[in-house]
Amino acid sequence: MTLNTAEKQKLIKSHQVHSTDTGSVEVQVAMLSERISKLSDHLQGNIHDYASRQGLLKMIGKRKRLLSYIKNKNLQNYKDLIIKIGIRG
Repeated sequence: MTLNTAEKQKLIKSHQVHSTDTGSVEVQVAMLSERISKLSDHLQGNIHDYASRQGLLKMIGKRKRLLSYIKNKNLQNYKDLIIKIGIRG
């Protein structure tokens, strides 16, 4: 369910705003989306893992708040990020 270093670096490189960016909202949303998809796959096979389900719901809420922040700051960046990540938004 966690991301290894190589996966994190790949996500950072593909979503960073500038060359030294590692923590912008876009990068955070990309990492959360990847963790959410991995955890969703885990929960499909382990339906009684209630602790992981609660963690998944918290991650979804955090991603929703970050996306709301981006949407309020710059609508075009929000639309581009939604398309790039492949979520409904």
